Amino acid sequence: MYEGYETLKIAREGRIVTVSFNRPEVKNATNTLMHQELVRIFPEIGRDPDAAVVVLTGEGDCFSAGGDIAGMQRNLTDSRRWTESMTEARDILMGVIDLDRPVIAKVNGHAIGLGATLALVCDIVVASETAKIIDPHVGVGLVAGDGGSVIWPALVGYAKAKRYLLTGEPITGLEAERIGLISEAVPADRLDDRVRDLAQGLANGASVAIRLTKKSINMDLRQRMDRLIEAHLGFETISYLSEDHREAVHAYIEKRPPNFTGR
Repeated sequence: MYEGYETLKIAREGRIVTVSFNRPEVKNATNTLMHQELVRIFPEIGRDPDAAVVVLTGEGDCFSAGGDIAGMQRNLTDSRRWTESMTEARDILMGVIDLDRPVIAKVNGHAIGLGATLALVCDIVVASETAKIIDPHVGVGLVAGDGGSVIWPALVGYAKAKRYLLTGEPITGLEAERIGLISEAVPADRLDDRVRDLAQGLANGASVAIRLTKKSINMDLRQRMDRLIEAHLGFETISYLSEDHREAVHAYIEKRPPNFTGR
C-alpha cells in the first residue's frame, strides 16, 4: 500500500499513518499532481486494516501554502483544468470527513488557502502557537469556495468567519485556539511530542468506538458539505472568470499591487 506518491510522503509506524505534504521547496503548495494524490490517499488509508489514526502535516517549516501561482496562471487559459480542480477539492475534503479513522492535523507552519481548509476539516487540529492560518482567496480575486466558507462558520460562527474570510487576514495558532477555530496551540518545540501523544492514545484506544464517534459527530458536517459545497464551488468559479482574478494573478507575477475594478 501507499505506493506511487510523489508529492506526498506516507509513513506508517505501528497503527499511525503520517501523511506529509512533500514539496518543501515551494512551501508545500498544491499543484495538479498533489490534488490528485490527495484524492487517492484518504480512501486508501480507509482500506488499510492496520491504520488506526492519521497525522496530516507538512515537510519543512510550512504546513501548506495552498495553490501555487504557476497553477493559477495556467488555469486562466485552461478552464477544463479549473473544473477538474474544483471537483478534486470537493473530493479531498470529503475524503477526510468520510474516513472512519481520526485525522490529526499537525500544523507545523503556515496553513494557507486549501491547506487551511484541509487542516480545519481534520478531527483534531494542533498548531504551533506562531503558525498562521490564512484563507486569502479574496486577495487573489476568488471566493473562499473550496470549503473555507463552509468550515469556518461551522467552527467559529458567522461573525468571526466573515471577519477573516472577507479580509483574508491571517490568524495565529494561539488566537485560533482562543476563538475555537482549532483544538489547541502549543509552542513549536512541543508540537511533535503533543501530536505523538494524541496519536498514540487514539491508536491504543477502542477503535470501533472512536471510529463511530467520529462518524456520529461528522454527520452534521457531512450534511452541511453536501448542501453547500457545490454552490460554493460554483461561486468560486464565477469569481475565477472575473477580471479581478486575472488582475490579481498578473499583479503577483509582475510584483505589484493589484488594481481591482470590481469586474
